[in-house]
Amino acid sequence: MGRYILKRLSLMLMTLLIVISVTFFLVRLLPGSPFNDEKLNAQQVEMINKQYGLDAPVPVQYLRYMTGVFTGDLGRSFKYDNKKVEDLISTRLKPSAMLGAQALVIGSVVGLTLGIVAALKKNTFWDYFATVISVLGVSVPSFVLAALLQLYLTTRHQIFPVTWGMPIGSDFRYAWTVLPSIALAFFSIASIARFTRTELVEVLNADYIVTAKSKGLTKAAVIVKHALRNALIPVVTMLGPLTVGLLTGSLVVEKVFAVPGLGDLLVSSITTNDLFCISGVSIFYSALYIGVILLVDILYGIIDPRIRVAGGKA
Repeated sequence: MGRYILKRLSLMLMTLLIVISVTFFLVRLLPGSPFNDEKLNAQQVEMINKQYGLDAPVPVQYLRYMTGVFTGDLGRSFKYDNKKVEDLISTRLKPSAMLGAQALVIGSVVGLTLGIVAALKKNTFWDYFATVISVLGVSVPSFVLAALLQLYLTTRHQIFPVTWGMPIGSDFRYAWTVLPSIALAFFSIASIARFTRTELVEVLNADYIVTAKSKGLTKAAVIVKHALRNALIPVVTMLGPLTVGLLTGSLVVEKVFAVPGLGDLLVSSITTNDLFCISGVSIFYSALYIGVILLVDILYGIIDPRIRVAGGKA
């Protein structure tokens, strides 16, 4: 297991290095200039380019940027009062993390519950209900659901605040986080419910489950001790992609609900061509994605010790 983790860490660092390099060059291929909207003459633009090091040849800029990245310096934002990009990310991370954590909890709890009930109540109302939710969840984009929730539950009925941080007549301090979390969690609910139902139905028809029943074990014991444990192992592999999916899905949802998070920062940076901010947030997302996938792989090996991986036993 130790050798496997070291091997995965090495691969992760290599992948991250490639991502940083590709991001650097792709961002510089964006059309236009971050100073297009400014009423500046040629001399002023030249001075600003020199200030940010954009007057140097691209290979020199690349070396400077890579040195900065590995020393914790992601550059300074053009549009956010020359603030350090790492400080902007740190400030914007809390709302996004809160939103993502709530959405992940909602998606996991509701999705697992719905999938388990659907499998145990096969070909009943609950099974069909779970199927409908699964189809809607993978078909309706999160930003469409976000707009609908905002329209009906904030504008028309005024149950929740329209945007993030807006006060309402409720004592619930974080009421403004509910609708964005639900909008983000809907896809996770659908995916987890569908996958859990499929896996559990397959496990319940396995020979060892039939054997356990023939030995006189109660239905509850068979489900909890044997069926659920084996059915949920593959579901763990979904948590990595779903977690990152929540972050990427939040890009538009944060805009809809005016959440001052990383998604809003990235979208705003792209529209204003803020090179260092685009690169910094993209690199952060990539590092987070790689880290989550590594953690899921390790967790998968811990849950099922039978799994052998390259370089050792899990």
